[in-house]
Amino acid sequence: MIVYPTIELKDGKCVSLTRGRLEEPVIWHVDVVKTAKDFAAAGASWLHITDLDAVAGDGNNDTLIEEIIRTAPLSVQLGGGFRTRDRVEHWIEAGVGRVVIGTLAALDHELVMELAQRYPDQIVLAVDIYQGQVMTDGWRNPGAWAPEDYVKAYDNVPLAGVIVTDIDADIEDQDAQLGVISNLAAHTRHPVIARGTVRTADDVSRLKYVANISGAIVGRALFSKDVDLGEVLKLAQPEPETVASFL
Repeated sequence: MIVYPTIELKDGKCVSLTRGRLEEPVIWHVDVVKTAKDFAAAGASWLHITDLDAVAGDGNNDTLIEEIIRTAPLSVQLGGGFRTRDRVEHWIEAGVGRVVIGTLAALDHELVMELAQRYPDQIVLAVDIYQGQVMTDGWRNPGAWAPEDYVKAYDNVPLAGVIVTDIDADIEDQDAQLGVISNLAAHTRHPVIARGTVRTADDVSRLKYVANISGAIVGRALFSKDVDLGEVLKLAQPEPETVASFL
């Protein structure tokens, strides 16, 4: 399983959101580029970045993201505001390893399918769920899809994976949150990346054994020091199987 440390950017600062509320960010006073490099030094091979200004449609953090791509020795999975073909193509050509698409996938299935065929294994589908509905437009509007039907509609598209976020899960109700994510994982042929479920190292251990979950995005728990990145990267590694010896 891959652990994706994440940086959420708003106004050039590293933040965390509670239940997707853009208006109530928790600000972490860290050097963003140094933080990305520190994640790489701890052993991370991927970094997940969300540009919240691009999500809201009122700006972007492009210069900062470009610096991370140039200077941090890890692959970048970038989400936030990918609502046009041009923006997707721009960032793939700029060097991101994967682009995360949410709203566009709900509005234009054909375009996303075309982009995925052009860039196989570089397009990730974001499925953000609130009260059982797929949300779009920065988690603000409910879509017409049931989550299970939504992921199945993309089964034959060459995606790199599906990120599942249960936006409204109670902060203490991790079992319900894991239930939503594992249910979606059972309805898609694509590997699922869980978001928002890791608050302790034990959560990584639990996710590791859920069928079809290939990764976990970890943000707030890293910045609050509840999770040590090096520790969970080791926990996420496959355990060697016992091999019978033959005399």
